Amino acid sequence: MDTLFFLTSKIVWLLISPDSLLLILVLSSLIFLYIGKQKIAKSILTITSGLLVIIAFLPIGEWLLYPLESHFQTNPALSKNIDGIIVLSGSEDALLSKVWKQIEIGSTVERDLAFMNLSRQFPNAKLLFTGGTGSLNSQEYKAADVAKKLFAQQGVDVSRITFERESRNTYENVIYSKKIIKPVANEKWILITTSWHMPRSVGIFCKADWPVIPYPVDHQTNKDNLFRVNFDLLVNLSTLKTAIKEWVGLFAYYLSGKTTSLLPKQCY
Repeated sequence: MDTLFFLTSKIVWLLISPDSLLLILVLSSLIFLYIGKQKIAKSILTITSGLLVIIAFLPIGEWLLYPLESHFQTNPALSKNIDGIIVLSGSEDALLSKVWKQIEIGSTVERDLAFMNLSRQFPNAKLLFTGGTGSLNSQEYKAADVAKKLFAQQGVDVSRITFERESRNTYENVIYSKKIIKPVANEKWILITTSWHMPRSVGIFCKADWPVIPYPVDHQTNKDNLFRVNFDLLVNLSTLKTAIKEWVGLFAYYLSGKTTSLLPKQCY
């Protein structure tokens, strides 16, 4: 069932992603144009052009992401007694790391930076990195393997860290990690992930009866300048794609019973 959910989510997102929908609209207009349905073709092109203009000038993606990024407190106060620290994979490019034979990481590296910082701040805490790969055709390349090399290069004692490397999505991050760690009741665990991804992640941990303290990082919105007009089609489209994907994920996980609520609150 988990594999079916994983495959379905990949296929559905491929079809409903904003860039895919825009491409479908353009191709549809060309088809109608070639079969002589010029009126329909013009209507579709008009709609597509309007959508592109709106996306190019307005930060709609940030409007959708901000409620998620601000859902939990950034830089939360942490007690001295922390039992464990969890970081979800995300920045590690396992395939490129294999190809180029060096560590290749992406824009969500703040997760790993925060993990290394907190591991030094809490030297007695258990450490967990969880993440394999979400790729459909490159399952042999794992984020955990890249992270292990990264942490070792940065002077972190990797013998302290438990690496979960088989998960393909956030739900499996939690389920597989709990089987390995076997957390005890009343333990205090910090969860590190991207801020807009935190609500869904916390909901899954709560559903699995593993309370965590949210430690959101890697923000994409400018909360002091959300309502602006500027031309940046590529950036705005990329942010919109991220936002829609996360909201779709929230609904899918909630409807499939994998999270406690649509916008979960802290269950610690």
